[in-house]
Amino acid sequence: MLPVAERQGLSSLLHPVRGRLLAAMLLQALAALVGLLPFIAVAELAPLLLAGELDSRGARFWLLAGAAALLLRLLGLAAALQITHLADSDLQRQLRQRIAEHLARVPLAWFGQQRETAERVLLDDVAALHQLVAHLPNNLVAALVVPLASLVYLLTVNVPMTLVVLVPPLVALWRLRVMRTAAYRGERQRLGAALGELSTATLNFVQSIAMVKSFGRVERVQNDFFGAVQGFGRFFSQWVERWAGLGASVEVLLSPLLVLALVLVAGVPLLAWGGLQPAQLLPFALLGPALAAPVAALGHGADSLVQGRMAAQRIRQVLDTELLAQPSFSRQPEGHQVTFDAVDFSYPDGTQVLRGIDLQLQPGTLTALVGDSGAGKSTLATLLARFADVSGGAIRIGGVDLRDMDSATLYRQVAFVFQEVRLLRSSVLDNLRLGRPEASLAEVEEAARAAQIHERISALPEGYHSLLGAGLQLSGGEVQRLGIARAMLSQAPILVLDEATAASDPHSEAAIQQALSRLAAGRTVLVIAHRLSSIQDAEQIAVLQGGQLVECGRHQALLAQKGVYAGLWAAEQFSATGLTRADS
Repeated sequence: MLPVAERQGLSSLLHPVRGRLLAAMLLQALAALVGLLPFIAVAELAPLLLAGELDSRGARFWLLAGAAALLLRLLGLAAALQITHLADSDLQRQLRQRIAEHLARVPLAWFGQQRETAERVLLDDVAALHQLVAHLPNNLVAALVVPLASLVYLLTVNVPMTLVVLVPPLVALWRLRVMRTAAYRGERQRLGAALGELSTATLNFVQSIAMVKSFGRVERVQNDFFGAVQGFGRFFSQWVERWAGLGASVEVLLSPLLVLALVLVAGVPLLAWGGLQPAQLLPFALLGPALAAPVAALGHGADSLVQGRMAAQRIRQVLDTELLAQPSFSRQPEGHQVTFDAVDFSYPDGTQVLRGIDLQLQPGTLTALVGDSGAGKSTLATLLARFADVSGGAIRIGGVDLRDMDSATLYRQVAFVFQEVRLLRSSVLDNLRLGRPEASLAEVEEAARAAQIHERISALPEGYHSLLGAGLQLSGGEVQRLGIARAMLSQAPILVLDEATAASDPHSEAAIQQALSRLAAGRTVLVIAHRLSSIQDAEQIAVLQGGQLVECGRHQALLAQKGVYAGLWAAEQFSATGLTRADS
């Protein structure tokens, strides 16, 4: 049995197509019952054939009944399958739309940790419901109706022989009792997790191979991938060793050949003793194997049910993700001053990242966030773009709390450019217009020129209408400049910038730095600084340590304090001097 919560989760996902599934199951039941008539007709015709009475009214009745039953069974099965497949198609469409609408409203920070989960749910888990919806209901109904009807009929023919053909499915059912245990469900979950890890390793290998190959380190990702493959191979070998015996024994028990053998072994003595007529062996040979159908369906259906349940559980978890609250009425900020007022932030597990941050960003100034790795710089910067909500305090733009603005209002105020720019599989033009769909082509080209990417776009086969991701390769620096042009076009007065030149080559860095300078002109800029030498002229440098703001001021004033910033500066200068000496 499935746990109550899991059954309810699966039931709620299937609710939109429940009526159609019930209708299909009814049709399948009728088709299964009608489908027995040809076998019964053969069994009833056998004694008439032996008696030479094929021209009798009874023989004609069974011939016509068998032929009509075949046609009705075909029509019923086709209708039932069409209903379940259309229901499956509608359910997958509704679920993907529902998940997409939900993901559009979850905090952006969630994607940093759960992006692979979202991809797996949309691509794999929704599709995993196919067997559960399109095939399993019909298969289970047929597997129950046909054997029950066959059992009733065979009991009217001969009770001892009916008990004989019941032995294999009953023994197989006893063998399959393990599938109802928590241990087996746990093993199935571990197998699913192992497959997921192998899929992730494969994806990482494919995505990383080009990058690491350029550094001559292809063996690194190869070794990681080979390790994942070997690890899965060991796990699967252990799985097969543990469960292959169960599957093999059940397959033998449910084999039609075994049932036929039992019919002959038990039937011959009964014939000799006069407890069975020769013609009575035929119904058991024809319908005896059908009694094993429920057990076979239980084995195959249980796998589909377990896989569907796990997929439904992951879908349910995504749909249960807490949404980013939206105000019933969105307020408009008055001005572009940014205020961090006693800001605290903790992760859902309770880990506190920021404590009591008080900071102001004046319009048209540049504020740099510096500090050791893990100090909370990225978290603080992304809170301004409302990747998540603060745990305490408030962040305001123009005197308005971010939580009192809807997302459209907020992103008209704030643009951000991070080290990893993500582009849509669409045209260059659509990617640049993402923040301002109404922008004219002239405005797009102006932003691209300012970001020093216009010439590269113009050189593409279809210029601004070239499709990204369709065999079109752009360098990392070019992608970064597309992101900068997109931010320029948005005309947002506040810019959050995770230093985009940190991993660029010198040529790209110079171009990107010039583009960033134009982007930042006249805007309120909050930059996460990875190199202190790049932010010496900032109007304000905020120093974070352990999630707290420990120093704030201009470069020279902070150096004079001989505190945390002065230590960071000295360490950077020492590192730069060491590199220079090593180069020389």
